[in-house]
Formats: sequence, C-alpha cells, structure tokens
Amino acid sequence: MSKAGKSKRGKEGEARSRPAETRLRRELIETALAMSRSGLSPGRSGNVSARTDGGMLITPTGLAYEDIGPKDIVFVASDGSVPGRQKKPSSEWHFHLSAYAARPDMGAVVHTHSLHAVVLACAGKSIPAFHYMIAVAGGSDIPVVPYATFGSPELAAHVASGLTERRACLMAHHGAIALGETLPRALELAHEVEVLAEQYYKLLTLGAPPLLGDDEMVIVLERFKSYGQDAQS
Repeated sequence: MSKAGKSKRGKEGEARSRPAETRLRRELIETALAMSRSGLSPGRSGNVSARTDGGMLITPTGLAYEDIGPKDIVFVASDGSVPGRQKKPSSEWHFHLSAYAARPDMGAVVHTHSLHAVVLACAGKSIPAFHYMIAVAGGSDIPVVPYATFGSPELAAHVASGLTERRACLMAHHGAIALGETLPRALELAHEVEVLAEQYYKLLTLGAPPLLGDDEMVIVLERFKSYGQDAQS
C-alpha cells in the first residue's frame, strides 16, 4: 500500500474514533437495548443504525445486545463496503443504507419485530387512517411493502420505495421499520407504530372500522407540522 493510501486509511480510522462518534456508538447500544427490553424486538431480532460521515454505524449481526461494546458497532460506507477489521454488520444493512438514500433528511433507523406489527405485516395489511395519529408516520397510512428475503437488495429496494413519503412502514412476513432525525425519535416512532398496530388489530376483531377521509388527513398532516416543541415554524 502506498504512503498516501496508508495516510488516508489512518485519517479515516482517526475520524471514526473521535469522541462524537464514540458517543453515537454508545447511543446505538442504548437504543438497541431499549428496543429489546421494551419487547419491540425479542432476543437478538431487530437492528439499529445511525447516519454518519461517509456512511452509517449499525449494530453487528448475531450478538446479544447486552454483549455489545462501542467497538463492536460496525461502520458501513455509503457504497456498502465495510473497511478495516470490524465485526460483520447486521444482515439487514442493505435496507438501512437504502432508507438513508431515500430519505436524506433522516438520521436514524430502528427495525423491529414487534408483535402486532409483525401480525399485520404477515397478513399483508397496511395500517389505514383509523386514528389521526397515523399521521405520525408522515402520511394517511403506514404501508406494508412486498416480501423479499431478509438481507437482500430486493428487500432494500422495497423499503426505499415504502419510505420515500413515509417515516415508517411494515415489511410483509417480516416486521417494521421506523425513521427519525435522531435515534430517540426513531425509537419513539417504532413504539408508536406498534401501539397503532395493536389498536388496529383489536379493531379488526370487531369488524372493519370506519376510517378518516383523505380531506381530514390532509388537515391533520398540516396540523402535525406545528405540533410539538420542535415544530416547523
């Protein structure tokens, strides 16, 4: 390797060891633990990532979240390469990268296998506007994207399509994915998706529920822009 190549690699490694990235690595672990302990993703299921310079940081594959340390979090470059000697990234790294490509305004991805979201996803049912809080995902429904084998580029393409105009979607026969500007916001949305999935599932036991109309959802979505402390001005 040339001196220039060694220098470049050294600078990349140094950049990825800065305090800000170490904090982000710790935050990824805390988010994964919170996701698992809350029941959103039992066992080792699910995965979490955060956008960073040149790519993303993502939880490794096959390790219990309780056993993960900051150095185990994997950097995956924007082109899908995993430079240096690192753990293997989550098998779902493809759709994490595709989500960031589809939504450059988002900085974190939380993927869960939460109970009711999985039930609806396996039934091929999107979550419609039975409640105005559906707007939390950015539209008048939370769609379910077509099935493809886990970890495949095909699934990544489906996820990218489903998230183009949404912050969350279900994946057929799989689970749910939620986006956020930050890790706490992505995790909060993942919880909200599961709550909405449970509510809708229970409503279906009573029969098909009435839905809010498109005109009302337009109003609700506009109201959401001015809702909360960080609302758009």
